[in-house]
Amino acid sequence: MKSYLEQLIESVENTVDTSVMPQTKQSIQKAKEVLNDPKFILQKGVRSLVDEDARVGYKSKTDSFFGYKVEYVMIPEERIITAVGVQNGAYVDGTEFEKLYQQTKASGVEITEAYGDKAYFRKSILDILKEDEVQAIIPVSETAYRVDESRFKYNKDSDQWFCEHGNYTWTQRKITVKDGRQFLEYKFEKEICRDCPNRKECINGSSIAKRLILGLNAPEFYEYSQRAKTPEFLEKYKKRASHEWKNGEMKRFHGLGRARGYGLKSMATQAKLTALAVNLKRIASLVSSLNNIINCYFINSYRMIITYSNCKKSAA
Repeated sequence: MKSYLEQLIESVENTVDTSVMPQTKQSIQKAKEVLNDPKFILQKGVRSLVDEDARVGYKSKTDSFFGYKVEYVMIPEERIITAVGVQNGAYVDGTEFEKLYQQTKASGVEITEAYGDKAYFRKSILDILKEDEVQAIIPVSETAYRVDESRFKYNKDSDQWFCEHGNYTWTQRKITVKDGRQFLEYKFEKEICRDCPNRKECINGSSIAKRLILGLNAPEFYEYSQRAKTPEFLEKYKKRASHEWKNGEMKRFHGLGRARGYGLKSMATQAKLTALAVNLKRIASLVSSLNNIINCYFINSYRMIITYSNCKKSAA
């Protein structure tokens, strides 16, 4: 594609007087800027001269796409979408969480629980939910919280970590690495480490005591990790599957899997109209189900003494 565009630009410049065609001259100049941008070659910036808003995104380390991301909030039980956000393909999931969350609250929905995948396990999101006393049903992300809980346990009251052999941390300090990132460093009791039978497997180098280097939010995330292992949490998290059903419906039956126009504005219009369409379908289904329940109630009330069992069978 790059070679073709370069040849096309050269051909136009050799055959057309761009001084009397300012729009053509501007388009050629913009095309040259894009082609000479290192990000274009690495597919990390603008890849299309027609759709400059689209970007490359990744579903996994090996599965990429070019386009946009649609992020939406939905009530899991009724499966009604309450807020929609559209960003380019390079968007990091959850970045606009607060905006969508506030839009949902403004619509009159009383939020008591919030569901999300691991991408939403970040302190900024958890703090918003905690402030509003909303229970976060979000599994722990290994990128945000890396602790081998089979070996280490945490006591929040004393701010200490305990290892599987009974040793405990006795000092804690904040350290800063060369790139500016900060961590918490916990040191275990020296004499217990010295006599530990698993010392060689646990400690590298000439250090006497074990050092545990953790993210700044690790102590707080430990509580979430313990809650995420409970049967109650796992049972509640099953509700999030309805989000994937809705996502599949919009892509498979309403064409949201492919952008129909160019630019962020066009994609936002498509996504919001799609959300409106599936909401209307769902509302019609809910109203129909409610009418069936009401009708069955009246039939049952009328036939309760006479043929209640038949009504029950027909209703089933």
